[in-house]
Amino acid sequence: MAPSVTRRAVLGGTVSGLALYPALGFADDATPAHAPPQSTADDTLGVALRINGATHDLRLDPRTSLLDALREHAGLAGTKKGCDRGACGACTVHIDGRRVLACLTLAARCEGKAITTIEGLAAGEDLHPVQAAFLHHDGFQCGYCTPGQIMSAAALIKEGHAGSDAEIREWMSGNICRCGAYPNIVAAIRDAAREG
Repeated sequence: MAPSVTRRAVLGGTVSGLALYPALGFADDATPAHAPPQSTADDTLGVALRINGATHDLRLDPRTSLLDALREHAGLAGTKKGCDRGACGACTVHIDGRRVLACLTLAARCEGKAITTIEGLAAGEDLHPVQAAFLHHDGFQCGYCTPGQIMSAAALIKEGHAGSDAEIREWMSGNICRCGAYPNIVAAIRDAAREG
């Protein structure tokens, strides 16, 4: 007859195994004792980013995204972190005049390039035509996606993709508005395109 296994015996064996866990070379946080050390300040790079016409000399981990460099190191919080996966468009900025997703772009790869964020789109106190059109048409509700929407809209107008409402919708499809202000956004872009 086979010995019966009880719940108490299984739990007792598990607890005994856990007691050996540190002796096997693992720390309390389940990190192997032989794991490489985490990044330290010695692992940072000096990166000079030209943002909105000004140079920002930053010390960054080589893996830092442009989005995190802008928000956490350069103090420019206008560019928003939405999904942090390149799916929502909230982090759209311009690099050398082209729109890019800052969350998918390494900051170190942007050295020597002209970066424009929502803070640098206006000319002093004069709003960019897209910014003025968004205000006029209420192209936002909560406003969280608005900087990315405006940066994408300014670029698509410059690229010549504002010929019709359908074309605007297609070229703005990478920018999500969770509030659903799409009709007002399209109207704002249409008007800004006429002025530009």
